[in-house]
Amino acid sequence: MKIAVSACLLGEACRYDGRSKPCARVQELAADGHELVPVCPEVAGGLPTPRTPCEIVRAPWMKSKTRAANERSWTILDASGADRTDAYARGAQAELARAKEAGCELAILKAKSPSCGSGEVYDGTFSGTLVPGWGIAAAAFRDAGITVIDETADFSRLSRM
Repeated sequence: MKIAVSACLLGEACRYDGRSKPCARVQELAADGHELVPVCPEVAGGLPTPRTPCEIVRAPWMKSKTRAANERSWTILDASGADRTDAYARGAQAELARAKEAGCELAILKAKSPSCGSGEVYDGTFSGTLVPGWGIAAAAFRDAGITVIDETADFSRLSRM
């Protein structure tokens, strides 16, 4: 199976802090015969490494007041207040296109990330508070029909596929 994987989980130093978050469980999937396709929506969107941390402050899945017709459905800010939404959206679409072109049916993306989080992300206050939700790339992958999980998921079924 071809699997899109957050590049930081494969050992690439592309996270906001200039580091990686290698995950042996994810990397072992290659030994089981899976083809791992590294993706990093932040880098694909043109953001530097390292970079100021970002969080989602507005997303389609968030409860919010009535929106103006021309208001974007996503807003992703860095800790200094700079709007990084366009870079995140651009990177999400670029990596989705890459995953689809490669024939990925599954994506294993970095938990809690404003790009890659699946089911839980930081709340936009930079206080370390987690809320139910999806990162912009994870939501794009999911909406395109690619199953999205994170590195904490049970991979036992994947070794038999």
